[in-house]
Order: sequence, then structure tokens, then C-alpha cells
Amino acid sequence: MIQIENTFFSLGESCARNCLIICDRGAMDASAFISTEKWEYMLASNNLNNVDLRDNRYNHIIHLVSAANGAEDFYSTEDHVCRSEGVETARELDYKAAAAWVGHPYFDVIDNSTDFETKICRMISSICQKLGIDVGDRLLTNSRKLKFLVRGPLPADPDFPPFQDFDVVHNYLQSNTPQLQARLRKRGQKGHWSYIHTIRKPKLRGQVVEVKTQLTHRDYINMLAQRDDSHFTIFKKRRCFLINNQYFQLDIYREPSHPRCKGLVLLETYTALDSIENILPPFLTDVVDVTGNPAYSMFNLSLKEEWNATNKFCHGLKEYSISVNKNNTLEPPATDAHLKSAPLGDGKPNGISNGVAEAVPLNGVKNGFSNGDSRDTPNETFSGFSYGCINSNVCSSLSNGIYKVVSNGLHEKSVVPTNETLKRAENGEGATPKLLGVNGGIAVSGS
Repeated sequence: MIQIENTFFSLGESCARNCLIICDRGAMDASAFISTEKWEYMLASNNLNNVDLRDNRYNHIIHLVSAANGAEDFYSTEDHVCRSEGVETARELDYKAAAAWVGHPYFDVIDNSTDFETKICRMISSICQKLGIDVGDRLLTNSRKLKFLVRGPLPADPDFPPFQDFDVVHNYLQSNTPQLQARLRKRGQKGHWSYIHTIRKPKLRGQVVEVKTQLTHRDYINMLAQRDDSHFTIFKKRRCFLINNQYFQLDIYREPSHPRCKGLVLLETYTALDSIENILPPFLTDVVDVTGNPAYSMFNLSLKEEWNATNKFCHGLKEYSISVNKNNTLEPPATDAHLKSAPLGDGKPNGISNGVAEAVPLNGVKNGFSNGDSRDTPNETFSGFSYGCINSNVCSSLSNGIYKVVSNGLHEKSVVPTNETLKRAENGEGATPKLLGVNGGIAVSGS
């Protein structure tokens, strides 16, 4: 198999035209059908390793899930001279073949959640996306990337399905325009590495364009000289696994990094399903959807400067609601590293800047915060908030008649007050019920 592929790879390299080589099966497939001991022996005998065969040899892996898994009515051995397995055996072998590729940096699973024609369009669309080919609306699918914040300690390794762990190192590079992001990624296992150069361009016809180029170690070292000193190097442990034909990547941020990344764990996946609750790993019980939230963009997480003191903060290539200041411009959102509790004490004018809580003594406020500015006020006088912060022991914000409890910048619940409460709040007077904001969570448009 390797010799046949090498022949076609050489032909492709000698071709003057753009060339796409599609391999039906790949070198890692063999590992699904023999024991681990025999596979390791074969690798050692031929001076091979999993990282080179899986990650460096192929730019993109697409697993088309067998009809035996999710489209059983269409699975038949009749009129298929190369198909001899029953449904149960075919389903088991299909899972093993997919598991052999778990860990590849660009691994797409095309399941049977749609009809066959749409399944093929999803596959072609996935290839075009990786190649950076604009196909207009001919292959539109509703598949989207989702990102989740994982809170609380991770379960023990045995609670995960079979997984692959990788060491990942990201470095951002200097670019001529702030709208263009360039980065290097080093990713590997047991001292074997793959290298990728990524350029992320502004939206084109409503789509974010990323151009990824596989690098040699020498090219990677040379390009590191263009590293952007305004960003920290990002270190992660990346865990890849499959659950019910859904492919997940779990990024566990490591030191050294900015304090905002301490303890940060993010989960990513792609799905075309409307309901995401059914696809999330059941052993991760405390997750929050942060898709599109610039506070969890790796570009922003790696910035050395504080977000409220830099003009390099990227508000994302998609619209996302975060704090707004009096000039009607976006402010950086809060993370746990930025949120500090404000204990009761004397009020301090302008004690909060740019909607980010600081460790200043605050007491009850009258007429709320305006754009993060506190006001001197007598004790126990509370009212609504406006585009500002929620502080400990201060009631939550009022927006369009809805009180909202905020905990570390995350909306938790809403309570609709009475008309009398609304009237009093409009007049800047104390409003009830007094709902508690926790540790200076950011208020978004008064919420």
C-alpha cells in the first residue's frame, strides 16, 4: 500500500497542474484488523511510527460511516461482490477503521444522518473547505463548528472512550494587517511531530477562509523567526475521541501561559444536528456553549496585554454580543482571571473601568453603573445596571423589564419583575427583587 501510494505521490509532485490524490483506504487502516502487538512490531521492523503514517502522510482524513451503522435498511450483501459481512460485523469493523484515524488533525466523520446524495455533498464540501475552494451555494450544508467551555475537574481516563493524546504548541506570527491571522502549530506524540502553517483570512462571501500548509521541521524552525512577541506561546494537551460517530477534540491548556488560561478546558466538534444536548459526551457534566465567543478565541487568549489595555483584541469573525461602552463600541468580555470580587465598603467614583471589575471597595449603587463607573451612594440603596458590571452583594441588572442573574459573566436565569418594580427602576430608585450578581460578572447590554 505504501509503495503504491508513493508512486502516485511522486506523479502528483511532477505534475504542473494542481493535483488532488485520493486514497481509498490508508496505511493506518491495517491497524484496525490486527493486534496492537503485531502492529507495533510491523512499525518497528520498517522504522515507521503512528505520527508519520497518520498525521504527516495524509493531509485530510474522511471516514464515510458504513450503512450498517445508522442506515441499516440500505445495507445488503446482495449485488456487492466485495461485501460479505453481516450488519453486526460490518458495524464493528467500521468503528475499528474509524478509531484507527482518531487523532489526525483534520479528521471528518460523514455519518448517515442525511440521505445518500446529501451525504456525498457533505463529503465533497468537506474536501473543498480544506482545499480553500469556494463552491458558492452548490454544496451548502448546515454543519457548524461548536465550542464548549468544560468546567470542573475532568473525569478519570478510564471514563473516556478510546482516545489519543497529543502535545500541541501554537505560535502566532507577525502579519501585515490585523484582519489576517497567521500561526504555526506543532503537534505530536512520543517525540514525533507534525507541523502546520495556518493563515486565517477575513470573511469572503460570508465564509471564513483558512489556508493550511503542512511544513517540514526545517520550514517550521525558519518560520518561528516571524513569531509575534505580543502573544504568548500556547501549550495544550489535546485529547481526541469518538462517541457515536461524533468526533471531539478536548483542549487542556497548560503552563506557561497567561493567567487567563489557567485551568482552561475547551471542547470542540462539528455537527449538523439541531439539538446539541444529545451529542455531548455524557461523562462531561458541566459544559457551557461558547461558540463564537471571542473570550475563548485562542488569538485573544494568547495576548500578553490585558484585554482592556490593548487594541489587538479580536472581536471575532462572527458577530457576538459582549460589553458595550458609552461610545457604542465593543469592550472585551470577562474571564475568571479578570473578575475580582468587590466587597462591601465605601462607594468609589469611577472605580471600574471598561466594564471589568477591579478590587475596589463598592457598596450599594444608585441609578446603577453606567459603562462600568461606580457612584458614591448611601448604604443599601440599589437600582438597575446599565452596560456595566455586577458586583458581589449588589443586585443584578435590569434590561427591558427582565432581571438577570450573572455569575462570572455567564447568564444563569431571568426573573420578570412587576410593573411597580419597573416603574421604580426607571426612576432610579431601589428595585426588588434584589438578585445577587457574583464576583463582578460582566453585564451585557444591561443583562
